[in-house]
Amino acid sequence: MPGPLLLCVEKEMTMKTLMSVAGILVISLLAGCAKKEQTVDTVKLEASFSTAEPSTKTKVDKVVASVKNQDWAGATASLKDLGSDAKLTEEQKKAVKDTMDDIANKFKEAAQQVKDEANKALGEAQKKLGN
Repeated sequence: MPGPLLLCVEKEMTMKTLMSVAGILVISLLAGCAKKEQTVDTVKLEASFSTAEPSTKTKVDKVVASVKNQDWAGATASLKDLGSDAKLTEEQKKAVKDTMDDIANKFKEAAQQVKDEANKALGEAQKKLGN
């Protein structure tokens, strides 16, 4: 029969293994969610800037490219830059705001999915360990 010290060491190693597996799982889920199709409609944004100055259109193109590449941080930064232009029409301001809101919602959805999947995986791991 193993001694109390050996049991304590085994339990500690099991917990470290569990935490390592959970950490790897969360990282994998984050990577997986980033690759899932997270579409943001940029049609209204592009349409509202169709007659804008070339420099402003370049900013819109940067937003659209970021969205297509699912670079949410880049898209948000570009939208903030675009939205700070004092010459925007009300329609353009609304299109910028709506696109920013859509990106924020996609990010929240992805974060919730990662949380749900991580909680499920952690629950299953705890069941396997008998906790």
